[in-house]
Amino acid sequence: MSDKGSIDSKDSSLEVKGSTENKDDFEKRFLRDLHKKFVLNLDKDKSTFEYHASEHLRMSGVYWGLMCMALLDSLDHMPRDEIVAWVLSCQHSNGGFGGNKQHDPHLLYTLSAVQVLVLLNAEDRIDKERVSTYVASLQQEDGSFAGDVWGEIDTRFSYCALNCLALLGKMDAVDVKKAAEFVGKCRNFDGGFGAVPGAESHAGQIFCCVGALAIANAMEYVDSDVLGWWLCERQLPCGGLNGRPEKKEDVCYSWWVLSALSIMGKVSWIDRLKLGDFILQAQDDKSGGISDRPGNIADVFHTYFGLAGLSLLGYPGFTEIDPVYAMPTSIIKKLGLEVRYSTK
Repeated sequence: MSDKGSIDSKDSSLEVKGSTENKDDFEKRFLRDLHKKFVLNLDKDKSTFEYHASEHLRMSGVYWGLMCMALLDSLDHMPRDEIVAWVLSCQHSNGGFGGNKQHDPHLLYTLSAVQVLVLLNAEDRIDKERVSTYVASLQQEDGSFAGDVWGEIDTRFSYCALNCLALLGKMDAVDVKKAAEFVGKCRNFDGGFGAVPGAESHAGQIFCCVGALAIANAMEYVDSDVLGWWLCERQLPCGGLNGRPEKKEDVCYSWWVLSALSIMGKVSWIDRLKLGDFILQAQDDKSGGISDRPGNIADVFHTYFGLAGLSLLGYPGFTEIDPVYAMPTSIIKKLGLEVRYSTK
């Protein structure tokens, strides 16, 4: 497999197949201050349809916004104490967190809540025993995890459970071996992974499955060459990545695809500068933020994953992000979490 390009952070330029983008030129194109302003303004206008339509997933939205600021080395601009108090107000007696106040607990939002509290250096406010007991209660006999008491099974929840427990230092609360075995059963002939055994391969699920297996130290279930080829084929002529064959490009796959390639050490299998250019084209040069593709309306979800993609690509001026935990590498190191990325 040929190397489609590389970024050397020690050099003054970003090089791919003879073309270069000077780092100074990147800084001129990258709307750093506008993106900070975009995130800081997210919670100010509560009259919009979008604000109320996203009420149920506010916890994840707070995580996305905080990570945007963390990647831009501006986390201290956020109202720490106010956010910590709000997160804790979303916790239920069973230990789980809802997506907002008075919303039912779910694994998706429990992970986001733990990530937010860890990001804000508020780990001491987490009742680790209660949260880990909630997560463990959702593991099924086959090793899979339900998202909540209603019983939906999805490999996203396997990732949420293992990531959450790793951040809490409570991996022994569940059967990690069985959890990895279930994820392994979701691998398809193309090397990808689906939501459940037999489900279609999808880049979002692949991130969840590869991340879960990395945390579980069970990368033997990943065929990195076959999966790497499937993932690099997600790049379209415009430079953007899609989530599965015959779909449109979307900035969010700059994270879902790149994270899995990063874990496997195969980011160089795609054209990195072309992807970087696609993300930059999706910026809103009036209000800040990044959209799913150029010309569309920016939102915090795509802003975060666009910035995360640029960080993984090695562009200058970003906090380094861990491709497994989706958290700053410095925090993962501080917690003593070591992930082995070896694959067969």
